[in-house]
Amino acid sequence: MGSDTNSTKNNFSVIHYGWYIMVTGTLCLFASLGLGRFSLGVLLPSMGKSLHLSYSQMGLIGTLNFVGYLVAVLFCGRLTRRFGARTLIGTALTLIGLSMLLISWAKNFNLILALYLFTGIGSGLSNVPMVSLISCWFASNKRGRATGFVAIGSGFAIILSGKLIPYLNTVYDQGWRVSWFVLGTIVLCVAVICSLILRNSPQECGLLPVGMTTEPHFDKHRNSFAEAPRLRSAIILHCAAIYFLFGFTYVIYATFIVTTLVQEKGFSETVAGNFWSWVGLLSLFSGPVFGIISDRFGRRPALMLVFTIQAVAYLFIALDLPQIFLYLSIGCFGIVVWSVPSIMAALVGDYAGAERVASLFGFVTFIFGLGQIIGPFLAGILAEMSGSFSSSFLLAAFLAGSAVFLSAFLPKKIQSA
Repeated sequence: MGSDTNSTKNNFSVIHYGWYIMVTGTLCLFASLGLGRFSLGVLLPSMGKSLHLSYSQMGLIGTLNFVGYLVAVLFCGRLTRRFGARTLIGTALTLIGLSMLLISWAKNFNLILALYLFTGIGSGLSNVPMVSLISCWFASNKRGRATGFVAIGSGFAIILSGKLIPYLNTVYDQGWRVSWFVLGTIVLCVAVICSLILRNSPQECGLLPVGMTTEPHFDKHRNSFAEAPRLRSAIILHCAAIYFLFGFTYVIYATFIVTTLVQEKGFSETVAGNFWSWVGLLSLFSGPVFGIISDRFGRRPALMLVFTIQAVAYLFIALDLPQIFLYLSIGCFGIVVWSVPSIMAALVGDYAGAERVASLFGFVTFIFGLGQIIGPFLAGILAEMSGSFSSSFLLAAFLAGSAVFLSAFLPKKIQSA
C-alpha cells in the first residue's frame, strides 16, 4: 500500500485527490441509479410490447428493483466496514452491469424479475457507500458542493437514456435488448474506473480531507453527538422524516406529471416527453447549486428553500392556472430535483462523522425509499377517487410544506468533520 500511496501523492500533487473521488462518484451514480434505475421507464414500452407484458407485470419489474435497493441499503454500513467502500462499490457496479447484460438475453419474465432485483441490490450497495465516501474525503464546508456534483450523475443518465434508447429502437428490430446490453457494458466500464480510482479514506493517500488543514480534534462538547445515543437517534429520525417526505412527494410528480400533461392538460405525448427532457437538463444544476448554498448558508435554510420551491411546483400543476404556470412548475421541479439527496448526505455526514455515515445514511435512505413506494400508491388512489391528479399534487404540496417546517427545527449545532 506504500507504493500505491506514494504514486498517488506524486501524480496528483497539484489537484487534491478528493476531487478525483468526486468525479468518480458522479460516474458511479450515473451508472448505479441513472442507468440502473432511471433508464427503465424508457425501456419498458418496447420491452413490454416485445414480451407481451401487462401493465401490472411492467410495474412489478420496477417494484422488484426497488425492493432489492431497499434491502441492500440496510446492510451497506456493515458491508462497508467489512470490505471497504472501494471494493464494495466496484463489486456492486459489476453486479449491476452483469445483471443488465443478462436481461438483454432473457426471454422469461420471471428471470427478468430476478435479474432486475439484483440490479436493485447493486444500486443500493453502490449508491449509499459512494455518497458516504464523500463525507470522508471532504470537510463539512466543502461537503455540500461535492455531494451536489456527485448527484448530477443521474441527470446525465436520464439525458443519455432518453436519446440513446429511442434511437436504438429505430435501428434494431429488438432495440430494447441492444439497449440493455449497451447500458450494461457502460456500467461495467464504470465499475473498472471506480475500482481503480476510489480510495477508502484520505489517510490511505497520506492526505487530509478537502478543506481541512489540520487533523480534526473533537472535545467533549463538539463530540457530544457521538456520546449521546438518544440525541443521535432523535436527530437521525428527524433527518429520516424529512427525507421520507421528499421521497413521498417528488416521486408523485415524477410518476404522474407526463400522464397529467397528456390526459388532463391536453398536450401530446411528444410535447409532454420534451417537458420531461427539460427536467433532466435542469436537474444538472440542482445538486451543485443547492449544495454550495448549503455549504455557505447552512443545511437548514437550504432545505427550507428547496422544499418551498418544490411546494410551489406542485401547486402550479395542481391548480387550474394559465399555461405559463405549467412551464414554471417544470422549471421549479427540475432545478431542485437532486438537491435534497445531496444536502441530506452532507447533513448526515455533518451529524454522524465519517465513521458512522455509511450506516446512518443507509438508514435514512431506507426510510426515504418507503416514501417512494407509498407516495405513488396513495396518489393513484386519490386520483381514482377524485377523477384528477390535482388532489395528489395538492397532497404533495402540503407535505413539502411540512418538510419546510421540519427542516426549520433541525439542530443548529453540528459536529465539524
